[in-house]
Amino acid sequence: MSGDVLGALAGNLADAIGAVRPRSDGGAAASIDVEEAVATALLGFVSEPGDGVLGRLVGALGARPVATGLLGGRSGAEFAEQAAAHDPSGLDGPSARELTAGLARWRPRLDEAAFIRSVAQAARVRARLLLSGDAAWPDAVGDLGAHAPLALWVRGRPAALTESPSVALVGARAATGYGEHVAIEASAGLVDRGFAVVSGGAYGIDGTAHRSALAAGGTTVAFLAGGVDRFYPAGHETLLGRVVETGAVVSELACGAAPTRWRFLQRNRLIAAAAGATVVLEAGMRSGSLNTAGHAAALGRPLGAVPGPVTSPASAGCHRLLREFDAVCVTDAAQMAELVMDAGVGLADGHGAAVDGSAPGAQVALEGLTSAERRVLDALAVRRARTIAELVRSTGLAPGAVMGALGAMDATGLAARSGEGWVRRPPD
Repeated sequence: MSGDVLGALAGNLADAIGAVRPRSDGGAAASIDVEEAVATALLGFVSEPGDGVLGRLVGALGARPVATGLLGGRSGAEFAEQAAAHDPSGLDGPSARELTAGLARWRPRLDEAAFIRSVAQAARVRARLLLSGDAAWPDAVGDLGAHAPLALWVRGRPAALTESPSVALVGARAATGYGEHVAIEASAGLVDRGFAVVSGGAYGIDGTAHRSALAAGGTTVAFLAGGVDRFYPAGHETLLGRVVETGAVVSELACGAAPTRWRFLQRNRLIAAAAGATVVLEAGMRSGSLNTAGHAAALGRPLGAVPGPVTSPASAGCHRLLREFDAVCVTDAAQMAELVMDAGVGLADGHGAAVDGSAPGAQVALEGLTSAERRVLDALAVRRARTIAELVRSTGLAPGAVMGALGAMDATGLAARSGEGWVRRPPD
């Protein structure tokens, strides 16, 4: 294969890409480079969120040469040589070994028919494909460095990502009445002060923050851990539909992608990066919102936490952030707004250090498993055995990494061989 393959793919997708690219103020399709859009979307389709090897390769070569090489069967060594030609120092480009492992992750997902169906589905649900350089692109996510998203899929108003300063309000799914009260007051108060409210669309604190922002007539943005064509959780389909009407529902995953625990953890880095500040309203000691807080801290973003009763396990995570993460104690919307104003950070102009995708708090959420083991465990089923090839496709890991994770989990009793594949064995 050669570069002609990318051109042929772009030709097949020309109408669909024209439908999903942002529109100009006059309603006409923006002037687009179809091949560049297809190349970037394809790379997002074959990779998992936050893949730093792919991010560094695209940073060195650009999306189109990388997609062309991937379609054309280029080897890891050839990619490394090409990247070195652009940066002779070799400081930023991935090594041949890293690229060989990366290709083992990406190539099993290189299904052109499935990719075409995914873009067509995006067009059907009226999603928009945002690329770096678009007017609505949130430049603050660039602080994630090589782990930044290559593209974003948006349902609703892409401008909602950049038109206002923002605060991320996150917290436990199993929220208490106290936590929901704080979320309602905080979200409405921030809207009154001209802020957009960013969250993850989940049950509990997230959903309450979105609802309150909508009730106050404000803008709210929900980042999902799966494709924007399938709202998750299903119980929030109506809520997320309302978010689309005035704000935006966003994901870096292509339409058709299902949410997994690993993708929720990676989604959290986008919430932390896109918002001017992150505030944890209520969280237990093992709440996933601590992962979002860890990303915010690693990025140098302002981090706030709302205290709760010292006797409440639902606030133990917030108290940990205050004690160990140097989070600022905030109790109302005015203090939350001050986090952003004092730092001078908005939704589109954040400043901070790049994060490596392993922010503090991730280890707590993964409960001792490595990230590869967690991803493989999430992909296993209790009754139906999964083959190595199926696990490679579903996790985005290289075959060697999948087998290594299975071996480790076999030793601890979490996974077991079954016929030609593997099954999950829940702990006692």
